[in-house]
Amino acid sequence: MNSTVYVDNNATTAVAPEVTEAMLPYFTEHWGNPSSMHTFGGHVKRALDAAREKVAALIGAEHPSEIIFTSCGSESNNMAILGAVDAMGGHPHVITTRVEHAAVLGPCHYLEDKGFRVSTLDVDEKGRLDIERIREESMAGKKTVASIMWANNETGVIFPVPEVGAVIKEGGGIYHTDAVQVAGKLPVNVKEIPVDLLSISGHKLHAPKGIGALYVRRGTKLTPQIMGGHQERGRRAGTENTPYIVGLGKACELAMQTMDKDAAHERRLRDRLEAGILATCKGARVNGDTEHRLPNTTNISFEYVEGEAILLMLDDVGICASTGSACASGSLEPSHVLRAMDVPRALLHGSIRFSLSRYNTDADIDDVLEKLPVIIDRLRELSPFVKD
Repeated sequence: MNSTVYVDNNATTAVAPEVTEAMLPYFTEHWGNPSSMHTFGGHVKRALDAAREKVAALIGAEHPSEIIFTSCGSESNNMAILGAVDAMGGHPHVITTRVEHAAVLGPCHYLEDKGFRVSTLDVDEKGRLDIERIREESMAGKKTVASIMWANNETGVIFPVPEVGAVIKEGGGIYHTDAVQVAGKLPVNVKEIPVDLLSISGHKLHAPKGIGALYVRRGTKLTPQIMGGHQERGRRAGTENTPYIVGLGKACELAMQTMDKDAAHERRLRDRLEAGILATCKGARVNGDTEHRLPNTTNISFEYVEGEAILLMLDDVGICASTGSACASGSLEPSHVLRAMDVPRALLHGSIRFSLSRYNTDADIDDVLEKLPVIIDRLRELSPFVKD
């Protein structure tokens, strides 16, 4: 029996059994090329189309053709930002925030190095945006491409995407949101939100790694970043990864069926975990806006304790958590998200993200609450900075 307690679901999720089952025939029985003209390929093409409809349904897209399948959320983000900037032409003004995922900050830094004006906006101590600051930047009289996330992967803080989108559109700009941490966890309806481009990653909602999607609203110009084929209506060349696309479609279908139940389950477990940690661990503090955040996420700092040491000791007792983004693992630098929030130095290096899924149980929470306080007490005893 696997005794691992996995509370790192913002990094990746377990593939749902129903998703695996849906994928298997496209490895073994229906392995044709969906671009082929014969019947064998045609069956695969129909499965691909059905999956596109399911992804579109999850986010309320009116037309399945607005969905482009990609390899991951990072590719979706890069395609959205670089493709929109290139299609707009004339060196548009790029707007983003200091707390974005590296897959957004990376292409924005690249554009800045190429001479584009890039405004990287601050957040407050709870990780919240200043809408008026966005308005100032978007009304600067220049064409604008904005990439501002829906929910932060480290703190779970949710940005007011409808209001952000309205401000960007008021200024005549193109708005992209990284919804990787939101899709499948909270309702999304692009028909009601002024967003032009929206990124999804399969492995954040119980589909496999290596599959993602980008929503492109009809009429939004986007220059392809991978060329050389007619696939995805000429917007992304390359033979489609049909088994994984089918898996993403199934995961989206499941999310629509269980989203409300999952959110309530995860929120209850998160609140119990959070309250237990704050009650039993000295010097603990929750980072971010606790009112507007994902139901599955809590980011907690432990004063004068190193996060890496906490993770190593948790791992020794079979608990998997994270100090932040999985894409930043191996770095000893403190989280750029927490730095942007001006988290005090004594807490900055000691942050742990706990992120839950539909598969977590009360027994998992019991295990963390039993073992974590012992670890924190031990590390605080060893810390040269603790005076009490």
